[in-house]
Amino acid sequence: MKINKESNSFSSSPFKEGMKSLLNKKVALSVIIILSTVYLLGIFSPLIAPYSYSETNLLNTQSSPSWDHIFGTDRLGRDIFTRIIWGIQTTVIITLVGLITGSLILGVSLGLIAGYFRGRVDSFITRVGEILAAFPDILLIIILAATLRPRIVDFARKFEDSTGINGVVSSGIVDFAVIGIALLPLSWFGMMRLVRGQVLSVSQREYVQAAKIAGASNARILFRHILPNVIGPIIVSASFGLGAVAGTEVFLSFLGLGVQPPHPSLGIMIADVSGRGSSSVSVLVNHPEQILAPVAVVWILIFCWNLLGDALTDIFNPRSK
Repeated sequence: MKINKESNSFSSSPFKEGMKSLLNKKVALSVIIILSTVYLLGIFSPLIAPYSYSETNLLNTQSSPSWDHIFGTDRLGRDIFTRIIWGIQTTVIITLVGLITGSLILGVSLGLIAGYFRGRVDSFITRVGEILAAFPDILLIIILAATLRPRIVDFARKFEDSTGINGVVSSGIVDFAVIGIALLPLSWFGMMRLVRGQVLSVSQREYVQAAKIAGASNARILFRHILPNVIGPIIVSASFGLGAVAGTEVFLSFLGLGVQPPHPSLGIMIADVSGRGSSSVSVLVNHPEQILAPVAVVWILIFCWNLLGDALTDIFNPRSK
């Protein structure tokens, strides 16, 4: 009983103190407020959006910002503000799915296993990760997205035909699956390596050795005594990872390998303006808001996540103090 109290106080105190320190940092608190506002706009876009993201008005194309259209309209008369907040929702879904499945579930689990059991298990997991990491990141993601899309679309259409359930392809689920699977092979290795290193250090501490002597199971030791003590570095890595995943999603959609029209994406909006040849120059000169608005949102997301990651590093990394 004494061991549990000691390990609990050791594991919970740094995290709680870290959260208190984070909220006391004005820059970090401002960043959290900005990110929360942007993400809430995306989450509640069906309720906030003044128009449908696919609603066109050919009589009101390329209009300048006004009370009816805050950021103006595009070449098809679609409301830019509406498409931006729906594009944020797309980014929110993909970043959270990519983070949870790749980094948190796969990366943390494999890191715990590799660092705790060591030996052949550790060597196998590490070698697989190193083989995948040897490929250029963005090139591998592009190859996976390009090759997976037609196969996943065919599977979804066969599913619709066999079950009579329509709308699987048109709902955007296929787009999210393509990007999520493409990001999966690369999103876990960095987190796994970080957690593995932390576990190798924490597992040698006295309270972990005492738990082993007391006959605690491996699962209890991992999740009760080790995992709570590596939460800090995991949070820091996840904050940087969210910005990277958001940028990758926008880039894939910009290339036409991510979310497909008519579903809105910040990457599609940027490509729609910049990829029209000579006409794009006229749009950039006369209606810069069409590209500045989505680019600004992407910049805010990546910049704020990086700032938050730096603040978390200062708090949870003793060497940075």
